[in-house]
Amino acid sequence: MTRATDVLARLAVMRQGDVPVHGGRTLAYVYDSGLAEVDQVGRDAVAAFAGSNGLDPTAFPSLLQMENDLVAFAARLLDAPDTVVGSVTSGGTESVLLAVQTARDAHPEITLSRRGATMVIPSSAHSAFHKAAHYFGVRAVVVPCGPDLRADPAAMAAAIDDTTVLVVASAPSYAHGVVDPVTEIAAAAAARGVRCHVDACIGGWVLPYAARLGRAVPPWTFAVDGVTSVSVDLHKYGYAPKGSSLLLHRTPALRKPQFFASAAWPGYTMLNSTMQSTRSGGPTAGAWAVVQTLGDEGYEKLALEVFEATERIAGGIAGIDGLHLLATPDSTLVALTTDDTCDPFTVCDEMGTRDWYVQPQLSYQGLPANLHLSVSAATLPHVDEFLEALADSVRAARAAGPVQVDPGVAAYVAALDPASISDDDFDGLLVAAGLVGGDAVEGGGLALPTRMAEVNALLDVASPPLREAVMVAFLDRLSRPTAN
Repeated sequence: MTRATDVLARLAVMRQGDVPVHGGRTLAYVYDSGLAEVDQVGRDAVAAFAGSNGLDPTAFPSLLQMENDLVAFAARLLDAPDTVVGSVTSGGTESVLLAVQTARDAHPEITLSRRGATMVIPSSAHSAFHKAAHYFGVRAVVVPCGPDLRADPAAMAAAIDDTTVLVVASAPSYAHGVVDPVTEIAAAAAARGVRCHVDACIGGWVLPYAARLGRAVPPWTFAVDGVTSVSVDLHKYGYAPKGSSLLLHRTPALRKPQFFASAAWPGYTMLNSTMQSTRSGGPTAGAWAVVQTLGDEGYEKLALEVFEATERIAGGIAGIDGLHLLATPDSTLVALTTDDTCDPFTVCDEMGTRDWYVQPQLSYQGLPANLHLSVSAATLPHVDEFLEALADSVRAARAAGPVQVDPGVAAYVAALDPASISDDDFDGLLVAAGLVGGDAVEGGGLALPTRMAEVNALLDVASPPLREAVMVAFLDRLSRPTAN
């Protein structure tokens, strides 16, 4: 048996290639409060309850208490009525999946009809809704956003018909950081007797404090008539350890189809409130410990810091030649793009060389490729340093010029049909993108490039379905064990 100290040493070496999760320099994937005490209490709670199992609340009543406490805290934030109920999930995607599944199963007469169930979503809705459509057979009716990048309430209302089981709005949308007109969308859904879900996974734990601080926030909570469910992540701006989100329903009756029970086998009667059966108590305990530690006062202070950081970054972008905002942020997410003197993919690479980690977003339906920033409270002390690095990165990108895709490769990509693409086509694309080494076609390993601008530029000229196909092929190659 290998000594524990040796195993931990190996883990430390393996982590050296990961982006940092603390220090405020990673503006994607992680959310950093900047408070060591908060991080520690979360980790300690996860460790203490890692072996607990949320499958059976009668066996682990502590987890049930923590879950109810978290739902109660969120209910106060979200202006929920006394009838509200909720569940802890593993993340925003599971919360969204459950919102769609619950809406579908509330209407078996629609689901089982010849036409089947549909949901009306804006084009800015998180891709988790498309995943839900794929999993549950609920067709997504996608409505284009308006020129302000918000959902178009009139177009959303017009898209509702007798197959619609759910209407969706975002607070804010992930890609652009703006809050949809929830009041109008929810009213249109209610007028047709349809559920309205607000995806507040990324804004739900920070926008309520923004309102308390006197910031102008469009209405989006349960205070809006017609809102029937809200998803909000604890592991984003709740600053809890990864693996915790909440799905709240306005009433127990609305939540009931979410539950699954089965006695159709000789074992125990299975009873689940979420998609998981066995689930570690660690994430729930970690979230509970962080929320108890910070409380309203702590979260309000962190909100003040993260909004100051967001405003300073958004204001600083205006002073950098070659950059502009796609939209004025309503929350803590910033999307910015470049003019034709450079490209966002090269800027992203240049930021990485300066130890800042930002996320590229590809062009979509006329919207340009851009850089996405998820600002954390821990970034506030480093805003000036961030803006200096961003300005330097833009200057370097402008000096290099926009990354170019070979016209022949672009034409080849444009001609491919994702539905009939062959393994050889996949191999050629992966090699052309620099995602695999030349011997990968013969079964060799992946070659992960240190700079991704050329890869992203190639993906950017591909259609969304082809992007999906290429990335699936890449993931397939990436997630294969190597020989020891």
